[in-house]
Amino acid sequence: MANVEVSLKEAMTSIEGALGVALVDYASGMALGTLGGGKDLDLTVAAAGNTDVIRAKMRTMDMLGMQDDIEDVLITLGSQYHLIRIRRSRSGGGLFLYLVLDRGRSNLAMARHQLSRIEADLEV
Repeated sequence: MANVEVSLKEAMTSIEGALGVALVDYASGMALGTLGGGKDLDLTVAAAGNTDVIRAKMRTMDMLGMQDDIEDVLITLGSQYHLIRIRRSRSGGGLFLYLVLDRGRSNLAMARHQLSRIEADLEV
């Protein structure tokens, strides 16, 4: 099991094309940890905004009566992939790992695989 800092470092170093990563509490929208980013990628702002994306999708699933869990959400931009990996806690709350990738330097399938493995090893 890995803590937040170790998991974020692993995402940045083991996933080709990673530009930034955050662990976010989707109940509050607060980032519990961030690594990477920069002046054009404010991970704290992105964390709060992507919380709205997750909440909207969960509401939609409830309205449709879907009894399933979201594994991940992919947002494709012209130059980036934004990957959101949901992690439900035993207490019923939830977190997500938010990963931003350079589209030209990354392999999306491998990034999804690596992020899934990192999420499974994360201990919060």
